[in-house]
Amino acid sequence: MNPDTLRALLREVAAGETSPERALERLKSLPFSDLPFARVDHHRALRCGAPEVIFGEGKTPEQVAAIALAITAREQSLLVTRASPEAAAAVRAELPDVAYDPLGRTLFARRGAAPPPPPLPVLVVSAGTSDLPVAEEARVTAEALGSRVDALRDVGVAGIHRLLAESERLQQAGVVVVVAGMEGALPSVVGGLVSRPVIAVPTSVGYGAAFGGLAALLGMLNSCAPGVTVVNIDNGFGAGYAAAQINRLQAPAP
Repeated sequence: MNPDTLRALLREVAAGETSPERALERLKSLPFSDLPFARVDHHRALRCGAPEVIFGEGKTPEQVAAIALAITAREQSLLVTRASPEAAAAVRAELPDVAYDPLGRTLFARRGAAPPPPPLPVLVVSAGTSDLPVAEEARVTAEALGSRVDALRDVGVAGIHRLLAESERLQQAGVVVVVAGMEGALPSVVGGLVSRPVIAVPTSVGYGAAFGGLAALLGMLNSCAPGVTVVNIDNGFGAGYAAAQINRLQAPAP
């Protein structure tokens, strides 16, 4: 149940259109519901502003589909990350309106009206084409949480002129997510060009000495540019979520 749904239910009770007993029945499963393999948190949208998100990796397609049904049955939007094609097929067999992004491995379906987006977009910047799966995960996540999202692709430091040519778009963003592998230098460059928060995402892209993204992670943690914060390796979801939360502060309170 999201805040709008709960608010509507309370108004129905106040107006005498719904009995307190009927409202109580609807609220009984509000905190969470029990499945044999998961406890689905239905209270999270009220606490945190966004419903529970399913991490698909390590779950069977049947488990992902069952949790997805439990979430959408409470009129909550659905977001699944790290969704395999098999999990996507299982979810879409039950919920045909769910959109699958095979590049970012996400599943998304909105339930209820989308809130008005903040005035400025989240900008997702990716260093190279190999970084796009993580960048796409960040993009879909930020959009699912209500932000408009713009994207700059393949603007890594090996050809810095490609980034500098887009300085106006960089300045127009509310929050910038920068996704890069190899040596992870791009967030420092972006951090020196903008006055907005920069969220850096190291990816596991690179040859042997990249150590599966560890080199990029350490480079970003040691950035000399102020305002750069760093999430875990390949964690596009965490970056997109944080970016949308920060960006939401621009929007007027409901």
